Formats: sequence, structure tokens, C-alpha cells
Amino acid sequence: MGCSEKTTLQERAKKYYSLKYALSLAESGYLIALLILFQASGLSARLVNVISRLGPKAYLVFPLYLAAVYCAYYILNFPLNIYHSFVLERSFCLSNQKFSAWFKDQFKSAAISYIILLVLFAAFYYILAHNPYNWWIIISAVWIFFSLILAKLTPLIIIPLFFKYKVLDDQALRQRIAGLAKKMGVALLDVFEIDLSKKTLKANAALVGWGRSRRVLLADTLKNKYTHEEIEVILAHEFAHYRLKHIFKLIFINSLVTILTFYLIFQSSGYVLELFGLSSLQDTAALPLILLYFVIVGMILRPAENYFSRRMENNADIMALKVTGLKGPFISMMDKLASQNLADRNPSLIIKLFFFDHPPIDERIKTAQSF
Repeated sequence: MGCSEKTTLQERAKKYYSLKYALSLAESGYLIALLILFQASGLSARLVNVISRLGPKAYLVFPLYLAAVYCAYYILNFPLNIYHSFVLERSFCLSNQKFSAWFKDQFKSAAISYIILLVLFAAFYYILAHNPYNWWIIISAVWIFFSLILAKLTPLIIIPLFFKYKVLDDQALRQRIAGLAKKMGVALLDVFEIDLSKKTLKANAALVGWGRSRRVLLADTLKNKYTHEEIEVILAHEFAHYRLKHIFKLIFINSLVTILTFYLIFQSSGYVLELFGLSSLQDTAALPLILLYFVIVGMILRPAENYFSRRMENNADIMALKVTGLKGPFISMMDKLASQNLADRNPSLIIKLFFFDHPPIDERIKTAQSF
């Protein structure tokens, strides 16, 4: 069921998200199965031995191992990946991106992910080797600090690799957003328009960056289809996250998950290593096991993380409505977003628990109607 078939918007949205949920579960289960198989079969250890016999310097073994594992996973996961992120989006008319452009983005994303993983795990192995008793808390602190640095660099370095953006040329809207930011106590570098339409027909807006790099990114798919009042209330929601310190609260929650995961590794790795025939976490071949901890802990804690995220999103909606008083534009904006993004407006409880970090559209509209 794609956009070419004569179906209602609600039917298309239900079909689209049914496929999205199924693919997400399949990808998670597939990743867990691959990690267990790669670790339990001894393939990880064999790969380390093969790389070592090639004669690179000791400090190059892990980067080469990680590159080989990353490439192998990308190839094995390619059928699911291409269907989920390319075929499905095009079949439901949510993307007009060509395959060549999609694949180029995939390559850039893979390269960035590899660099990030290399830095994080290089730090992990170094700290593990020099702090055998309290490594878990030191590594957690380093990873958390790195995530803060990455958040600052993302709008400056990473986003421009995928999108072009310019200062918003609609002066009336730009001044309106600047006035809203001043009213809500948000210091902005400026308001930028981002060419999201070259990849997707979905709409979005965001407040990104830290300190002097903080800026509004307004998708052209949003700017061209929404009224100034609707855009104002969207950005009031984004500014509310800043005023309510939600970014720091999310960082705190994510930090707790990181600390908990490393503590679980610290406490249980002796038994698990023995189960897989490994002698030490410092062994490069144990990397799939470490990744397995993060995947499983992430899945277990996802409902709780989503719950706290939904609470924050609801609070941001309430503040946006109070600050702007734009109840009507908020409701019309939500209806437009639901149609444009093919949103699942009223999911089942189990779907909401595991897949929704925002309240469903119908709940957000109900909140606005109560004002």
C-alpha cells in the first residue's frame, strides 16, 4: 500500500507505521543475533588473529578490526536498511531522494559513526588497561563528556555535511522568531532555513547547538506550508525545552543509562566472558559482547526513557501554548504535521511504550483543546 493506491490518509499512516514498527523490531533482533553469533562462533577472535598476522603495529589492530566488523555488518544489514530508509519512504511518497544521493548519505553517516565509535572505544580500552578497578565510572564520565562535545559540534560540522542552510530570507518570520526567542529568554545566533526537501517531504524544526552556536533550523518543507502563527508555536515548543532545561535532563537520563550499562559490564563480565571463552574485556575480540550489553540494556530501558521524554514533550507543549496563546494554530499545525509525516495519531499502549518518545498527535491536540 503506497501513495499511488486509493486509500485514506489514516489507512496509509497505519500501514506505514505497521511496517516501520516491524522493521525496527526485526533490525534490533537481527543485530542481537549477529552479535551473539559473531562472538560465540569464535569469528571475532579469528578476525583479530588474521589482522594481527598481517603485521600492523599494535595500535592499528583495533581500528582495522572495527572497520572490518562495521563493513561486514553494513553489508549483512543492507537489505533491511535499504528497505527501511529508502524503499519504504519512497513508496509512501515521503521522500523524493534518488538512490545515488541516499547511498552517498549512507557512506557519510557510516564514516561519521565509525569515527565516533573509534574514539569512544579507544578511550574505553585505554582507561580499562590503566584503571582495572574503577574503569567503569571513568569511562562513563569520558563518554558523557564526549556526547556534550558532539552536541556542540553537530550544527557546526555534521549537519552541513548532509544539508545546506542559509539565513532565513522571510524577514517578517525571522523577526517574529527572534522576538519569540527574546520573550522566552533564548539567545540565538540566527534563524536558518535548511533544505530538508531534497531528502524528505516530512516537516521539522529544531533548536540546536550550545552557547553562541545555538540556532534555529527551519525546514523548507515547514516554512513553505505553514502559517507564521503555526511556525511560531512550533518554535515556542522548541524554546520551551531550553527554558525547562529538558536538554540537561535528557543528558542526565542518558548518562545514567551509560553508567548503569558500564556498571553491569563491570559486575557481570567475568561470568559472561567465561561463557564465550574470552579471557579479558581488554581483548579486542570481546567488542561484540560489549556492544551486546548496550543493545540489550537500551531495549529494556526504552519504555522508561520514552516515558520521561513524553512527559517533557507534554510540558513543552503546555509552555508553548501558555506563552503564545495560539491554541488554534497549535491544533491546525498538529493536524498538518500528522498528514505530512503520516503520523500514527493514536497508537496502542504497547506501541506507545516502546516507540513513542513524543505524545501521539491526538493526545497533543487533546492537551491543547483543554486550554
